[in-house]
Amino acid sequence: MKRTPDLLPHCHPIRVTGTEVSIEPDPGAGRLRVETRVPRVDRTGVEMEALTAAAVAALSLYDTAKAFDRSARIEGVRLLEKSGGASGDYRAG
Repeated sequence: MKRTPDLLPHCHPIRVTGTEVSIEPDPGAGRLRVETRVPRVDRTGVEMEALTAAAVAALSLYDTAKAFDRSARIEGVRLLEKSGGASGDYRAG
């Protein structure tokens, strides 16, 4: 997310080319799954930008849901996969 360094003091500005946010409903579980992808120009990883985008999307959904369900909650914000950066590639097991 282009404003991530404004929110997180240890993040440096990174040139990103956009943010893709997908929201998938899971009616059986009564949940929504938010997943983000952040294409970038720089060779560094952008996991903080992707996690920030996911958290903001989840907060936006909560803000909408609270009108009819105050017990709604946000759970499991985590990194699923990344490539690039000093620490290299990562895929959650």
